[in-house]
Amino acid sequence: QVHAVESGGGSVQPGGSLRLSCTASGATLDNYAIGWFRQAPGKEREAVSCITKKNEQFYAEAVKGRFTTTRDNANDSVYLQMSSLKPEDTALYYCQVDTYCVGYTLPTRSRRTWGKGTQVTVSS
Repeated sequence: QVHAVESGGGSVQPGGSLRLSCTASGATLDNYAIGWFRQAPGKEREAVSCITKKNEQFYAEAVKGRFTTTRDNANDSVYLQMSSLKPEDTALYYCQVDTYCVGYTLPTRSRRTWGKGTQVTVSS
């Protein structure tokens, strides 16, 4: 079973940037679609972006033009580059692997194992 692990969160001021990383044990990421998700306090988890095995990228409207997801096959990683961060981007961020994207998210699965996430805090 593939387990995705996210890292790279931190605290930044509005307008700042962060880059999150997604790695996985038990698999090579370029064989999978990778989805990024986030969950803000008191809110449901929501999809942020998805990159297909062919490197097609899809984004939620809330992050389009500010976030970019890319692959680094040499390091077997997928990154979420976040720019022009806003306080409403504050959340716990997660990555997931699957076989394909459904727009900017992943297919609904009856069972997904979520990692610990990485915290992103945008505040002045």
